[in-house]
Amino acid sequence: MNKTLEEARILTAEVMGMIANEGGGNTEVILAVPFPYLLSVKNQLGAGSAISLAAQNCSEHEWGAYTGEVSAPMLRSIGIPFVILGHSERRQFYGEDGRLLAKKIDVALACGLTPIFCCGESLEIREKGAHESVVKKQVEESLFHLTVDNLKKVVVAYEPVWAIGTGKTASSQQAQEMHAVIRGCIAGVYGQPVAEEISILYGGSVKADNARELFACRDVDGGLVGGASLKSREFVEIVKSVS
Repeated sequence: MNKTLEEARILTAEVMGMIANEGGGNTEVILAVPFPYLLSVKNQLGAGSAISLAAQNCSEHEWGAYTGEVSAPMLRSIGIPFVILGHSERRQFYGEDGRLLAKKIDVALACGLTPIFCCGESLEIREKGAHESVVKKQVEESLFHLTVDNLKKVVVAYEPVWAIGTGKTASSQQAQEMHAVIRGCIAGVYGQPVAEEISILYGGSVKADNARELFACRDVDGGLVGGASLKSREFVEIVKSVS
């Protein structure tokens, strides 16, 4: 929940210009924009842009008397292809749990959106040594009712909550270990070939100076970038770090 519309447009213009001038390789770039700015930024990017857009959330309901909510069909109707679901802040501040997120996943997929499903543990859980079981449960509760075809449409993002906005970052080894746990959890139900097709992003204080090491890990397929995405130069350097 950052930036005025004008500030958002300036940030978008800077990112667009840097990527156009410096290149981003084959990296897929998605900007997760606040609801009021989605159409404006979409128009700014223009038709055929290499940069895509995501909403930061959506309702579990398609339509109805849910004042203040934004639905997946609304997002689809304005051409938004991605939606973030289950972000740690939604879980922490709004009490979103696995069953609710399963409904959101279903409605997003039914409307043709690609969900970016977030999972992760708090510092307390990690210190208890329960981080693997907690993250596995989050994945199982929200994704394992899906068919193989639908699961392949989901992007997973691992967020160690203790490393978000704290300046702490999971080491590349910690990130790889948890990503391997998530991929192994998927493989256990859907098979290794399916698990290998799922993109798993790391989201925990990703910065330009740690991105390359994180992205070099076998099971880390990219980043869900938080605060660093508010600085155009920092964000583009992260984009360029993806091999």
